[in-house]
Order: sequence, then structure tokens, then C-alpha cells
Amino acid sequence: MIDPREAISEKAVLIGVITQQQDETQSDEYLDELEFLTSTAGGVAVKRFVQKMERPNPKTFLGVGKLDEVRAYIESHNIGTAIFDDELSPAQIRNIEKVLDCKILDRTNLILDIFAQRAQSSSAKTQVELAQCQYLLPRLTRLWTHLDKQKGGIGMRGPGETEIETDRRIIRDKIDVLKKKLRTIDKQMSVQRKNRGKMVRVALVGYTNVGKSTLMNVISKSDVFAENKLFATLDTTVRKVVIKNIPFLMTDTVGFIRKLPTQLVESFKSTLDEVREADLLLHVVDISHPNFEDHIASVNGVLDDIKCADKPIVMVFNKIDAYEHETIEKDDIVTEKTKEHYTLQDWKKTWMNDKEHTSIFISALNKENLEDFKETVYEQVKTIHIQRFPYNDFLYHEYKEE
Repeated sequence: MIDPREAISEKAVLIGVITQQQDETQSDEYLDELEFLTSTAGGVAVKRFVQKMERPNPKTFLGVGKLDEVRAYIESHNIGTAIFDDELSPAQIRNIEKVLDCKILDRTNLILDIFAQRAQSSSAKTQVELAQCQYLLPRLTRLWTHLDKQKGGIGMRGPGETEIETDRRIIRDKIDVLKKKLRTIDKQMSVQRKNRGKMVRVALVGYTNVGKSTLMNVISKSDVFAENKLFATLDTTVRKVVIKNIPFLMTDTVGFIRKLPTQLVESFKSTLDEVREADLLLHVVDISHPNFEDHIASVNGVLDDIKCADKPIVMVFNKIDAYEHETIEKDDIVTEKTKEHYTLQDWKKTWMNDKEHTSIFISALNKENLEDFKETVYEQVKTIHIQRFPYNDFLYHEYKEE
């Protein structure tokens, strides 16, 4: 893992491939995201290397010639880290280290490191540490022999047991301890969810850095940490919100990302349970991002994986103020339509408003169209509330919208 103190000025090269499953455009998009991840972790991406091949080399990921090219650049420019855009196998990491003789990270390792930096609560820290240990276990090398200090060497090493075998045993023991701790945390969070009563639950979901926390702050008048970096929010935040005469609970969840490490999906079970138990999902999309359609597909994939795709969903297209331009053709004249030319009516005429789910277009930062957003959420929550309490006739008149 990257040491945050070293990462402040750590220079890195980024490495990706163009394959039958990933064309040049997709490769560029993934490397753009990898560069943002590197920046979020505290590093600086100084150069990219891309190789076109049918499939990654099972031994060294890249071909021998391209790997030599990377090594020459690293040596001549004093680069300390090489970051690969895909998850590397333990054998690939060992083989690449022998050639490049520098720190080797893959996309999963980088994301885990960012999570480790961002985790604040005991729950998030435990979840991240478990994911790190699960990632680390098959990748132990001589670099990790210091781990035996955690349990002391005398009397703890079996006959003929090597240091790396000792380290593996220590990591397995630690994984068991962390899993037990997480089970306790999961029970506590489950009790907390039950204690919230029968109020309707609304969860904000979406790709990382789409503005969920900003929207949460605006709607709930709270102060959830928000920053223009990936995974600014790891800890689940729940706030009570009142719109008109109905109170409900709004949850801000961790952002998703393409190629999300499987270790994180598993270890963040309690966080994802907030999404599973929600009555309504607000799928927030950064409409100003050039690849927002891919982001939508990635989030839908995760929702499908955790069996939440059939929940009521409102598509919230955020950052309409940051939308740059779109080239359109009308009467054989090509013109540029800038953000100044896009009104809410224009947005409502796009394909994004023709989806199977209700769509709303806002700017959480500039508070544009928030009244329509509140009205849309209110109607959705009211529908769920009536279905749940058909004879209650809204006994919430004591609540006033603030």
C-alpha cells in the first residue's frame, strides 16, 4: 500500500492495454480515471504506457518489449511507482517487480489505499482493513516479513516454517479477527436500522464524485464532508429530512466505480445493506462527465449484483451548470450548443427523460431546480408511505418543512 506520507510527491507511470474487450477509447477513459485515482491517493502521474494486444500477458501483463520500454523510462526519470489499470495476479506482480525494480500497484491496490486514507469510523476502518488483508494474502513476498513482529517470533514458528508462511498465518488470523469484529458491527448497525422506526428510507447511490454528499447537505441542511475527489465519503450518513408534511430518512452511501474490487464489495456489506433496505433509490449522475452513460451502467451493475435493481429509482442528473457543450446538427448547419443554451425544458426533451425511471435535472452546488427535485421526492415518498400506512392518513402534520 502507498504510504500517505510518501505519496505527497510520489511520481508514477500509468499502464493500460487495448484488447478485444477494451478498445482504445475505453482504455483512454479508464486511464483518465486511474490518473484521478492516483491524484486522490496523493501521487502524480507523469506518463502513460499503453499496449495493444489480444489479451494481457499472463506472466508479465505487458509484452517483453513494452515492459523494457517502461523500465528504461522509469530508470531515466527516477520513477518510484508503476500503476496498472487492471488487477494483477500474484505471479504477475512478482515477475513485473523483477523487471521494473520499483513499487508495483494495480487498480485494486490503489483503490484500497484511497479507502484506507478516507476511512474515519471504526466500521469503515475495519471494512477497509479486511479488504486489504484479503487482497494481500495471496500476494505476500519478502517485503512483508516484518509482519511476524505482530505476534512475536519465539515459540510461534513451527518446525521448518518459513517467514512467508508465518506471515500468511498471521494474515489469516487477522482476517478471522476482523470478520468477527465486522459481524459485531453489522449487528449493531442492524439494530440501529430497526430503531429508526418505520419511516420511509431513501438512499443516495451513484458513481463516485457525482455530488451525492453535496445534495445531501443541501436537502438535509447537514454538514456531510464533500470534496472534488474520488471516494470523499466512505462512512454511511443518515439524516432525517422533512418535505412538506412527511419525514423520511436519507442515506448518503459510498460511491461506486468501474472495476470495483470484489474485496470491497464483500467487506462493505453493512454499508450496502443501507441500499438493500432502502425503499427508494436516488441514482445521482454527473451529467457533465463525458462518460456518464458508462457510469450509469456501472452503478446499475452493482445494484443488480446486490439485488436492488427492482427498487423504485429516481434518476437525478446533477451538475447541469457544469455541462460544457454538445455538437448538434440542424438544417444541415452544425452548431455548438453551450450550457447557457440549455434550459430545463431542453433537458426534459433529451433521451435521459425518456427512461423507465423518473428523471430530474439539477445543480446541487448552485441549488438549481431543487424545488422540482423536492416535489419529485415528496411524491415518491408519499406513494410509498400510503402503501405502508393505508389507514394512517398522514399523521405527520406536526412536522413542518424547514
